[in-house]
Amino acid sequence: MRSEATTADEYLASLPEERREALQAVRQVVLDNLPDGFEECMTYGMIGYVVPLSRYPDTYNKQPLGLAALASWKGHMAIYLTSIYEDPETLEWFTSEYSATGKPMDIGKSCVRFKRLDDLPLDVIGQAIAHTSLDDFLTSYEKSRSGKKGG
Repeated sequence: MRSEATTADEYLASLPEERREALQAVRQVVLDNLPDGFEECMTYGMIGYVVPLSRYPDTYNKQPLGLAALASWKGHMAIYLTSIYEDPETLEWFTSEYSATGKPMDIGKSCVRFKRLDDLPLDVIGQAIAHTSLDDFLTSYEKSRSGKKGG
């Protein structure tokens, strides 16, 4: 169910009401916590939060580097949180904070899946988005490309 929408608003408008309302709420949390330098766009048929190519054009696939994305799929909605998967300590923090909320946790290799907005701890999502500055994100990306580990 890849979207052909060209803007986040167009993407959201194409969704059924319950999903539109859920993803609008998550989108607002992302926007409220998005570190300076990232921008919202459509990428890979999803609403993406990326490093603009004007800031960092040297990517492996010539696409903007993504910090996060939102999508509605056939059986669930998802928020993709690249930064929590790049660092084992951050992933441990995230899963601990998420678990402490008592909400059902359905985490894949690159995303957090949810069926209803009430299943998602928005405060933890906001903290995860705010966790990584643009400079830290780019440093991590460059280390991963060069094969270096650690900091």
